Amino acid sequence: MKLLTLATQDKTCTTVLMLLAAVTVVIPLCNVLTAVDSPLHFSAYTVSLVGKYLTFALLGMSLDLVWGYCGILALGHGAFFALGGYAMGMYLMRQIGTRGVYGDPLLPDFMIFLNWKELPWYWFGFDNFGFALLMVVLAPGALAFVFGWLAFRSRVTGVYLSIITQALTYALLLAFFRNEMGFGGNNGLTDFKDILGFNIQSENVRSMLLFLSGSALIISFLLCRWIAGTKLGRVVTAVRDQESRVRFLGYRVEMFKLWIFVFAAMLAGVAGALYVPQVGIINPSEFTPLNSLEIVVWVAMGGRGTLYGAIIGAVVVNYSKTVLTGLMPDAWLFILGSLFVVITVLLPDGIVGLMRRNIRGKQV
Repeated sequence: MKLLTLATQDKTCTTVLMLLAAVTVVIPLCNVLTAVDSPLHFSAYTVSLVGKYLTFALLGMSLDLVWGYCGILALGHGAFFALGGYAMGMYLMRQIGTRGVYGDPLLPDFMIFLNWKELPWYWFGFDNFGFALLMVVLAPGALAFVFGWLAFRSRVTGVYLSIITQALTYALLLAFFRNEMGFGGNNGLTDFKDILGFNIQSENVRSMLLFLSGSALIISFLLCRWIAGTKLGRVVTAVRDQESRVRFLGYRVEMFKLWIFVFAAMLAGVAGALYVPQVGIINPSEFTPLNSLEIVVWVAMGGRGTLYGAIIGAVVVNYSKTVLTGLMPDAWLFILGSLFVVITVLLPDGIVGLMRRNIRGKQV
């Protein structure tokens, strides 16, 4: 109840929550209760697209937690998303078994094609769903912990920290492109068949994945709002505004930064794990620095430091991308860059800031 109270203090926040809940429940329910030819039945493409938007919203919100509240502009945040996606992809690959092209229940098809003789040790356990879920949060969390521990203890801040995070994700991109790494090389992991014994292409599974994506987003949003209202959240916000003063007061600033950085990385990993079964592929392109920069655009456009602004920004930008890449595929990146510049110059608080000003104007 306390989480809901915190979340409903802002009318815009309440509206966003209600819309998320409606999408999360209504679309899967309509597909379960209506026939395929019914006007209330959503196509598989629409369900997958909405589910993908929800995972992107969760990813954007996780970046807003570290950038909007802690002031850490991580230009490599997409790396944690990709690691969570690979963890889920490895589980899905292990479920193919004899249904694969080469029919080996132990080795994924790409390993047989590359003449691998045995399963690498780091693939052990991924035939178990519980282990895979654990790695979805542990893999990005461990990377964030090691990176954050070294960076924050060394007091690396500002643009230097941003560049280092971007270098991190680029290094992972190069590593995962190598066939010797055992993650499918440039083709990545794809051609998934089952998840928990159910056909991953079936409408019911797609609807359930959408429901899980929406539920994860709502729960994570409420949890982040609660964290922002605790002493931890207040100290983190103070670190963003006056780091030297907070350090002078006796707080171990690096530990607060590290905690929030690791938690945000875990949320990004969950988003990646929900994304992969809905799009049917995970490859090294998810590590590209451009993807991480796009996440920054989502948050800036929506309005950082609000959480729900990141949700709005992620949905608006990705819906625009879906439409405009079909109409003007060559011009999309120029349009995205122009929108970012316009929003930054004219609307520094993003879409949420504009909405708030309109609401205050009507009240006056």
